[in-house]
Amino acid sequence: ILLLAPEGINGTICGQRQGIDNVVSFIRGIKGIGQGLSYKESFVSSNTLQQGPFYRMRVRLKKEIVTLGVDGADPLKTVGTYVDPKDWNKLISREDVVCIDTRNTYETQIGTFKGAVDPRTESFREFPNWVSSNLDPKKNKSVAMFCTGGIRCEKATSHLLNQGFENVYHLKGGILNYLKEVPSSQSLWDGECYVFDERVSVNHNLQMGSFEKCRACRRPISEADKKHDMFEEGVSCPQCYNQYSEEQKKRFRHRNKLVKMAKARGDTHLGSDARPKKMRKLREQELGKLADLTPDMAIAEKKKDSGDAKSSI
Repeated sequence: ILLLAPEGINGTICGQRQGIDNVVSFIRGIKGIGQGLSYKESFVSSNTLQQGPFYRMRVRLKKEIVTLGVDGADPLKTVGTYVDPKDWNKLISREDVVCIDTRNTYETQIGTFKGAVDPRTESFREFPNWVSSNLDPKKNKSVAMFCTGGIRCEKATSHLLNQGFENVYHLKGGILNYLKEVPSSQSLWDGECYVFDERVSVNHNLQMGSFEKCRACRRPISEADKKHDMFEEGVSCPQCYNQYSEEQKKRFRHRNKLVKMAKARGDTHLGSDARPKKMRKLREQELGKLADLTPDMAIAEKKKDSGDAKSSI
């Protein structure tokens, strides 16, 4: 999945080495976007996830990469102090520093930094209200924040600075960068890190974790959750059992039945492999053409297709 907004680009992709390199090179060649591109890598075995971490490719255009819902929070103009992973432990261990997890409850419940404050938000839009109710610029002189990859907490620091907080810090590259750079023997991370793909979570070695995904509410579920009376595969888990109507659960059961039938036949129910063979072949041919395009060629191709050079640019 790739997210595009006026403030930049964010996302996660999976592929073979050459494919990843081609995409990164392409993005870095786009003026105004690619020059400051930074990214992190982790590896997933095809034996662990036969279809890979994603079922399909999605590109979304958004007003904000992560939606905070307040005016003025712009990391390109105002942003907190970036803290390298090697310096993070020392910072959050200080008594005068309040460490805040800017992620949502379904993420924080499976792992966070020791001693971190959990705002228990259901969406990032709730964060500004939590700040106004729980933090005070006069009392909380130093605030350190973190998130999965460093995007949400970056915007959160911009918001706090606009609210008059003075010493605002955030973990550079987020949790994933910390897990990559800091040895587990020195780590203050406790648990696993939720990720937004079919791996569901990763451990301190950035390997696929122990959680699965509830196919109804998309939240992470443990082995204990799967043994609960409220768990039904593909239909509900203890977290969402009372969230859906019987009519919705009926549809979920039908969907789960189709998934199992496809699996029994050796077919793929979701993703590009689920397309009819003729459509898959045409799609592969189109992707093959795109793989050979440079950024300039892609823009030229766009001009050619649209017949309007100004509007395509």
